[in-house]
Amino acid sequence: MGTRRSGRPTSKDVAKLAGVSHTAVSFVLNGRAEGNIAPATQERIRAAVEELGYRPDTLARGLRRRRTAMLGLVTDHIASSPFAGELLTGAMDTAWAAEHLVLTVDSAGDPEKEAAAVDGLLDRRVDGIVYAAMSPYRAVLPAGLRSTPTVLANCLPAHGDRAAVVPDDRAGGAAATRALLEAGHRRIAVVGGIDDIATAERLAGHRDALAAAGVAEGPVRPGGGDLSDGYALARTLLDGPDRPTGITCYNDRVATGVLLAAARLGIRVPDELSVVGYDDQQILAAHTTPPLTTVALPHRAMGETAVRLLLDALAAGTAPEPQLLRLPCTLVERDSVAPPPG
Repeated sequence: MGTRRSGRPTSKDVAKLAGVSHTAVSFVLNGRAEGNIAPATQERIRAAVEELGYRPDTLARGLRRRRTAMLGLVTDHIASSPFAGELLTGAMDTAWAAEHLVLTVDSAGDPEKEAAAVDGLLDRRVDGIVYAAMSPYRAVLPAGLRSTPTVLANCLPAHGDRAAVVPDDRAGGAAATRALLEAGHRRIAVVGGIDDIATAERLAGHRDALAAAGVAEGPVRPGGGDLSDGYALARTLLDGPDRPTGITCYNDRVATGVLLAAARLGIRVPDELSVVGYDDQQILAAHTTPPLTTVALPHRAMGETAVRLLLDALAAGTAPEPQLLRLPCTLVERDSVAPPPG
């Protein structure tokens, strides 16, 4: 049909190669050819598109309609985390299904990098931004987001003026404790936790479940969120005659430390001690000995929901309505819970 020209081809090049008007090319490219352009002409235009390797300039087209079909996603440590990446996947898949791309920047928790990331995304004319966090906290947003459609994921706006999607950690904490109560446990301890929103919410849920069952509160041992913290805290709880028969943990890493402490003390799980984790952390919770019963955080659903709120607002030509959506945290039953001994 001819020789491919150098440089990026345009729709006018397609029209010239196919021997048709520029309007005819526009009809075919925009899906309005049926009933307007003869089938043979349509085929000739598509052949020219193929030969030239023509791609529509989506950025230019987006600027003409004041939309670029690109979203920004600013995170702190999520992109480098092996167990929170589902939030990214949920966001990108939802955007892709709506023919949008997501530009992702991980600030590593550095406020200066975060502000620069937002400015860079705005320079690239993204339509809106999802601001996501590794763990819930009250976020003071970068100045660049003041006039930009924004939805928060896994964190709360410091001033309550933005849409936010977070886990329902209070209900999740209650679900973890109910798993032990329903197995018959009455001496239940809480191990692990830091000074954050998630710890407070999960502990409140734990107390809700105990109160609903008429069971007295047992020991609460905050003191960190790592495996070593769980091990050290569990040693102080389990090395005595009045040890609990069930333990709920701040996360799966803490729960793994509890399992190691029990093994070191010769306490069999779940025959003599039941343990419930939190997070359903990939490559960990299902592979401990025994596999952990745990509460799954809705990482993927948070990414999906945040992008959907953003896209809905953009389609309506409005800013996302300030609201707080709490997503369910699901109990995942495995082998670390059984009835108490005796």
